Amino acid sequence: MTPPERVFETIGKNREEHVQELLEFLRIPSVSTLSENAGDIRKAAEWCLKRMQRAGLQASVLETRGHPVVLGERCPHPGRPTVLVYGHYDVQPPDPLDEWVTPPFSPSVKDGYVYARGATDDKGQLLTYLMAVNDILACQGEIPVNVKILVEGEEEIGSPHLEPFLEANRERLAADVVAVSDGSQLDADTPAITCGIRGMAYMQINVEGPRFDLHSGAFGGNVANPAQVLAWILAALKKRDGTVAVPGFYDEVVEPDAARRREMSELPFDEDGVKAYLGVEQLVGEEGYSPLERKGMRPTLDVNGIWGGFSGEGAKTVIPARAGAKVSMRLVPNQRSSVVARRFREFVEGMRFPGIRVSVQELAGAEPVLVPRDLPSVRAAVRAIEKGFGRPPVFIREGGSIPVVSQFKEILGLDTLLMGWGSPDDGAHSPNERFRLEDFHRGTCSVAAFLYELAS
Repeated sequence: MTPPERVFETIGKNREEHVQELLEFLRIPSVSTLSENAGDIRKAAEWCLKRMQRAGLQASVLETRGHPVVLGERCPHPGRPTVLVYGHYDVQPPDPLDEWVTPPFSPSVKDGYVYARGATDDKGQLLTYLMAVNDILACQGEIPVNVKILVEGEEEIGSPHLEPFLEANRERLAADVVAVSDGSQLDADTPAITCGIRGMAYMQINVEGPRFDLHSGAFGGNVANPAQVLAWILAALKKRDGTVAVPGFYDEVVEPDAARRREMSELPFDEDGVKAYLGVEQLVGEEGYSPLERKGMRPTLDVNGIWGGFSGEGAKTVIPARAGAKVSMRLVPNQRSSVVARRFREFVEGMRFPGIRVSVQELAGAEPVLVPRDLPSVRAAVRAIEKGFGRPPVFIREGGSIPVVSQFKEILGLDTLLMGWGSPDDGAHSPNERFRLEDFHRGTCSVAAFLYELAS
């Protein structure tokens, strides 16, 4: 079903109004991992509630044991398809603050981009669905299919309370397909549908030594140094060739088939442009695989943060009492986060250092997912994106993790359609995160077209 031209005209007419609403949303510092931002999390949930209601949805804020979920519904067509839209209103911490050109929660528009924390991940992409529903109703009086929109506030901390929410609301969340826009296109000129995402096991290593920090002159040479031990542990996790050294890490990994590798090799990839954007001289990783393959088809292990001892200006000669690190492992199909986490813990805690206590915590986990390409919803999305962006999308596999995608499959029995409107250089999770306003508009048009294509 082709959307009436009036729908696109209305979206175009309301384009500046859409941008102003995005700026308003981005001003809310809804950082989910920091307890000091709990009030802002609540404010963001209430903002979503009011915007859903203004768009014509019946909506409510539903409590969890953590941050609240906002659920909006408009289901006027018994017998027609129902799409469950998922997004999140929480954002990553903005640190390091001194690297932002403009304040992270004072959004600024420059050269066709909006800069702010949450611009592309995920507030801007989420709003394309609300804007599309709003504008279809404004000019047509009704949407062509049934729509449910679920917005949570814990995606950036691994969605720890969403699984029991899905379990408790199976009937209310019944649908035919899930739509998620929380990713990117292949590049700024090539729209994409993500047919696979990696899973994740996120761990914390704690190393403890003496009861308190010690004078390194008085005790150096006699007391085990937790920071040094941590360095030995981290060095043991990965080999110089880019492979992970945790025993059993690759046991369930299936080698990507030749057809998929050939397809990926034919995708446009500007390696020099990526290096220039990142400010690095060379891309590195597991030998025998291209950068795109390493990004989406192979598992990885990365150190995300290290602490211990003194790191301020000047000198302070101490042996730290404690040190630690956070480590994330990205997983591919057939790997299970709980199995990989257990092997990681056994490996790290199995190392013995006199005078040192080592412990490992599992902070978050998500399962890898592959989405079939022959689903009617996928074919509808291909047609819709071509209408919104002016060219058909390519199929890609994404390196990031979206914990709820595997939960939708396991709990609700639903496949998830991943349509990212962002760009790889949007800087999600980084200083100066941004979202191209043209993609905000084209994404909104694509959502509107998708709802009509799904109806057919």
